Amino acid sequence: MDRHKFVIVSNRLPVSVSRQNGELVFTPSSGGLATAMASLGDQSADYVWIGWPGIAADDLTAAEKTIIRKKLGSHNCFPVFLTRDQVRLFYEGYANDTLWPLFHYFQSLAQYNSAYWAAYKEASALYKKAVVKLAHPSASIWVHDYHLMLLPHQLRIALPASTIGFFLHIPFPSYEIFRMLPERAQILEGLLGADLIGFHIYDYARHFLSSVARILGLETSHGSIIMGDRVVKVDAFPIGIDYQKFVNSLDDDATQAELATLAEHYEGKKIILSVDRLDYSKGILKRLEAFEAFLKRYPAYLKKVSLVIVAVPSRTEVETYKDLRDVIEQTIGRINGAFGSVDYTPISYQFKNLPFEQVLALFAAADVALLTPLRDGMNLVAKEYVAAKQHTSGVLILSEMTGAIDELPEALRINPNDIDSIVVALHRALTMPKKEQLRRLHSMQRRLSLYTVQRWANDFIEQLQASKQHQLQQSSKLLTEATEAKIIRAAKTAKRRLLLLDYDGTLRPFAATPQQAIPSAGLIKLIRNLAAQTGTTLCIVSGRPRVTLEDWFGHLPVVLAAEHGAFIKNEGDWVQQQATMHDQKKLIIPLLQHYADRTPGARIEEKDFAVVWHYRGVATELASARNASLRYELRRLLGNTDIEVHNGAKIIEMKPRSVRKGAVAEDLLALHPADFVLCIGDDYTDEDMFKALPDEAFTIKVGLADTAARFQITTTDSVLQFLRKLS
Repeated sequence: MDRHKFVIVSNRLPVSVSRQNGELVFTPSSGGLATAMASLGDQSADYVWIGWPGIAADDLTAAEKTIIRKKLGSHNCFPVFLTRDQVRLFYEGYANDTLWPLFHYFQSLAQYNSAYWAAYKEASALYKKAVVKLAHPSASIWVHDYHLMLLPHQLRIALPASTIGFFLHIPFPSYEIFRMLPERAQILEGLLGADLIGFHIYDYARHFLSSVARILGLETSHGSIIMGDRVVKVDAFPIGIDYQKFVNSLDDDATQAELATLAEHYEGKKIILSVDRLDYSKGILKRLEAFEAFLKRYPAYLKKVSLVIVAVPSRTEVETYKDLRDVIEQTIGRINGAFGSVDYTPISYQFKNLPFEQVLALFAAADVALLTPLRDGMNLVAKEYVAAKQHTSGVLILSEMTGAIDELPEALRINPNDIDSIVVALHRALTMPKKEQLRRLHSMQRRLSLYTVQRWANDFIEQLQASKQHQLQQSSKLLTEATEAKIIRAAKTAKRRLLLLDYDGTLRPFAATPQQAIPSAGLIKLIRNLAAQTGTTLCIVSGRPRVTLEDWFGHLPVVLAAEHGAFIKNEGDWVQQQATMHDQKKLIIPLLQHYADRTPGARIEEKDFAVVWHYRGVATELASARNASLRYELRRLLGNTDIEVHNGAKIIEMKPRSVRKGAVAEDLLALHPADFVLCIGDDYTDEDMFKALPDEAFTIKVGLADTAARFQITTTDSVLQFLRKLS
């Protein structure tokens, strides 16, 4: 079987299979995602699309499955067959009865069921199996949407050389909502198997990054998350529409015929249009309530305005959706009964999928598009309405709870929970001068014509490839077995060796409290062995106070540098640098104490030549808010003094500019000339050492952040393994 270099994975295929009169029928989809994928050109020349074909496996014979595979293969598609139970528990269950309501902030409707979760994992394993079967080991794989959030991690394990992208087509909720999900950690870990994770707008990306930091405790910086030896990028890609299709189709005979029918049917009336899937997140009932209030407040519009509601069937077997449909139809009946007459029906309602030309004609004819979702990932209907207004005027009324609102600021913005604001917007839309309508439409059209669904797809793929390139560049510095062997050979053949080792984050993982950072007996033994080698000088260069370093390592034959070099113990007693910050401490400590008092988990550490604000125990978002404010006040307070303010690993540190590890490295190299120099560290203070040392020194950064070091290593455990080999 062919292995493909580009693989698309989504819950459903762009071709649906159904049975009609006993025969299998194949129906291609013209949805936005299918259009986007078709636009990828050379990138997708060798591609396969994996997904469920829409028919239960229970209803198919082995021969029929073979027919389906062959027929779908001609469309570059490959089916994942799901049983009725899997569809019920995975798709209707966990995906749409748990994740969908929760992610749309309808947490009271979310159902938590262990059978749902088991089916979700089971389905993900089936999709993984299909991808592994068809994907080239180094393929680019694009996984779509909330149905498959476990899949990236599974693929990362199965196809480690692949490039994996994930895009979420619905909102990602705030941490306070997401934390309600029992399987929240597993979902995040699943997504973090990707190299690039995309959302419609940055708000959703921000919510995701917050959840990653607060639930998994992972560092996030500028939309990047470090995952061992990988960096995961997180960004916003607002999906567009096939803009040109709407423009080009307006003059088709079928569209013009539909427009003529609408003009005749609604002659003398203004059309307010509402098009949506029938879903509780779309706010259809709010729309009806607002229209009723509008007719009460402005009775002069009776017989002069019609609300046309097109509700596309959705999840018709789910009880919640059946109930919603009943309530909507009852409400429409009541409003039509109250305000209608023999020759006037205020609301026209259709519960069905309409052909494209009919929807396009409705968009073109409608004087107002009224879209009031209570929560919506993007809302492409708003964009489609704007695109269809090439020859006619019109006004878009759009909920501020949609992802599209930022791209369509010329729309009349409403809060869907504020009925009065919708009534006011309706009246303003119906009385807006045509010149203003066109000005607003043209501005939105220019924007939408530039960032189409085709551009969205190409943009995501380009960013996915760029993120992989960035990873490859970073991995080029990673310490390999060959490089380790080279360093060890150099150490063995050298006559004099100088080892400069940071402590926290290098020889020992960061700890929540100072007591937990005490070196183990194994680490003490390792340091003793390294230092005991003939011709070797080992120096521990740390930000820790001299009392701590003396207590931990004073009995070993090593050089100690405390507080980033403010104190050095080379042979005999500690020697102090010529620097001071005594006067500045009087200003700094009261300010830090003020912040610590109202920041649970924060603490202050006072050293002789530094003051440190620790926030490892502070909630992520609170820490971010406090730090921004604290840094501003510190810089204003310290002015042009010699005291610098530095960001470290969960710390803010204030120390004299003259106290730096780079100066320590230079002094030690002068005191202990060596033909082999090894320096290992993890934070900004160690960068100063890397830069100060000669080019031939073996400098190693712990972690994947940008660095001046020649090499990088991922964890403290890896550092210790390497040092054991060296010893």
